[in-house]
Amino acid sequence: MSQAPDTWTVAGRTFSSRLIVGTGKYADYAQNAAAAEAAGAEIVTVAVRRVNLSDPGQPMLVDHVSPERFTFLPNTAGCFTGEEAVRTLRLAREAGGWNLVKLEVLSDSAHLYPDMIETLRSLDILVKDGFDVMVYCTDDVVMAKRLEEAGAAAIMPAASPIGSGLGIQNRVNIRLIVEQAKVPVLVDAGVGTASDATIAMELGCDALIANTAIAGAKDPILMASAMKHAVIAGREAYLAGRMPKRMYASASSPLSGLI
Repeated sequence: MSQAPDTWTVAGRTFSSRLIVGTGKYADYAQNAAAAEAAGAEIVTVAVRRVNLSDPGQPMLVDHVSPERFTFLPNTAGCFTGEEAVRTLRLAREAGGWNLVKLEVLSDSAHLYPDMIETLRSLDILVKDGFDVMVYCTDDVVMAKRLEEAGAAAIMPAASPIGSGLGIQNRVNIRLIVEQAKVPVLVDAGVGTASDATIAMELGCDALIANTAIAGAKDPILMASAMKHAVIAGREAYLAGRMPKRMYASASSPLSGLI
């Protein structure tokens, strides 16, 4: 009997790949495109304020990463106020018709954690404006629920600071956010290597974003492939259901009938 495809859905859009890749920090757009292909990604995040989408006189992302092949997820990277974020996404919608967006409103530049008050305020504006908003947030369980109640299409808690590669620092909170959410949960920020991606999926996350972890690797294309397999392995382990943890040893073979 054939198994049904293991897909996930956000704002009415269904995807097979649970790995989203970024479009920043690569040597060039060609390398970025090769990494996205190696990752098996279907969605790429696009920092509207940093990526060239409109100046044909300069290298353009769309010449290498096709919007027909990948779903573009415009984000508000570099925005520190709600007004900046809302204006940026309205411009993105005018430029490319993008309605599914990623909201991030940063606070202190040293750690780049989101300002959750500004995030919640701008989310309310964007939802009323007709956007489907995936929201970058801290791993605060209560705030994650508030975002969902305010209309977030997906919750995207940081594993650790953006670009740090420190991995998931609070597995308990990520698990609790997953358990309470009725919308997709994606680990966003802090993934450093394949094992981090596997852990995120084993905790029950629907997907994750990897940017610096891939772009900053010595071999970005190989790391993209590693991330792809790590996500698949973690997802399958989650679906399989891990064995219970025990305080003491338990023999792998039965002890009865020993010679």
